[in-house]
Amino acid sequence: MIKNKTFLFVGDSITESGRQQDPEHIGNGYVRMIKDQLLTDYPNDSFQVVNKGVGGNRITDLDNRWGEDVISAKADYTTISIGINDVWRQLDSPGLEQVTPEKFEHIYRKLLERLIHSTETLIFLMEPSIIEEDPSSKGNQLLKTYVEIVKKMADEYHVNLVPVHQSFLKEIDNGGDPLTTDGVHMTDRGNVVLAKEWVQKFKTID
Repeated sequence: MIKNKTFLFVGDSITESGRQQDPEHIGNGYVRMIKDQLLTDYPNDSFQVVNKGVGGNRITDLDNRWGEDVISAKADYTTISIGINDVWRQLDSPGLEQVTPEKFEHIYRKLLERLIHSTETLIFLMEPSIIEEDPSSKGNQLLKTYVEIVKKMADEYHVNLVPVHQSFLKEIDNGGDPLTTDGVHMTDRGNVVLAKEWVQKFKTID
C-alpha cells in the first residue's frame, strides 16, 4: 500500500523534463510515467509525487539545495538521479571547475548521510544513464567511474539501486528507436526504460 505516501524525485534535466510548464509540476518524462504506473497499480490509494529535478544540475548543485528541496520534504520515498552533467561538463565546458570522481563521491556520501540521519525515507539511487548512444564514446568511458560510485554508495548504505546504465547499454545493443534526443536527454523510449527500471525495483520492496 502507498496510501498517503510521498514520492520525491531529485536530479537534473532528465528528471525535470518540463515540470516547470506542467500544472502538476511533474513534467512529461520518467517521473510522469512512474506516477501513471503507480495510479494503475494502486488505484485505491491516494499518494503524492514531487519532482525536484533542475536542468543542468551536478551533484554540487544538489548539495546547495539539499536541505530545502530534499531534507525538508520528509518524503516516504526519495529517488536521486545525478551524475550525467558531472561528466558532460568535462566534455562541453572544459574551462569550468569540474566535479572529479573523488569530489562526486565525497559529496554524494555527505548527502546520503544527511538524508539517512534526518529522515526515515526509503532511498533509491538511479545510476547515471548514458552520454551518447555508443558504449565506446568518451562520455560513456568517463561515466563508468561515476556509475561505479553510485553502485558503491547503494551497497555501502544499504539503499536501493536502480541499474539504469546497464539497462541502457542493453537497449543500445538491442537496436531500435533512439533512447535520447541528443545523446543525453530522453526520448519516450528512454523515459520508458528509466520508469520500468524504477518500478521493477520498487516492486521488490513493496
